[in-house]
Amino acid sequence: MSHDFPLFGDFSTPDEPSDLSRAAVLAAVEARLLTAFGEAAGRAAVTFLGADRIEVLRFGPDADGLVRYATLGMAAAPMADPSAPVADPLRGPRAELVLSVRGGRDEVLRTLATFAATPQVEGLVVTPGGSLDLGEPIWPGAPFTSVLVAEPGGLVEDLELPEPAEPVRFLPLLPMTPNEAAFKRVQGAAALEERWLRGGTDLRDPQRRAVPLD
Repeated sequence: MSHDFPLFGDFSTPDEPSDLSRAAVLAAVEARLLTAFGEAAGRAAVTFLGADRIEVLRFGPDADGLVRYATLGMAAAPMADPSAPVADPLRGPRAELVLSVRGGRDEVLRTLATFAATPQVEGLVVTPGGSLDLGEPIWPGAPFTSVLVAEPGGLVEDLELPEPAEPVRFLPLLPMTPNEAAFKRVQGAAALEERWLRGGTDLRDPQRRAVPLD
């Protein structure tokens, strides 16, 4: 693994790729993130054996103290259905992951890179309503060991790519406590989100307690 998180400067990249090369797609993804969140305050790079490099960009804190972490690299190739007899190198869903944390937790960068690498490493297709489980705190001392993958569009608009590729979707991640993750596995994502809404849960609070599930 290699990483650093220093201050980075400004970037000038096209917002729409003219081809589907890895470089063109990721340049457009980065430009879309900069448009949504402003100049990146830092970035890290993580490389896993057998997988392409994943970067994590940090934005903020903003006026409300929120820090956004966004992956860069997951969308370079479409996610392939592991049951498909032949993988299409152009077709298939593409995504990047976005986590919002009040006050920031830079230790989460490796976790985000791990989640972003799962399509390459495990053949997993990451979609809204699914979950990603680390099996340990997502950062040291965190009360969360997994995340719920939420619907895209609220933070960052989808990025259109040249046909026949599907758009890049920017999927928010919502941290779950172990009890919430167990509830979600049985009752489903919608039921958990309804409990969060009913309890007025601040899902960006890094030390929040589990929502009542009775």
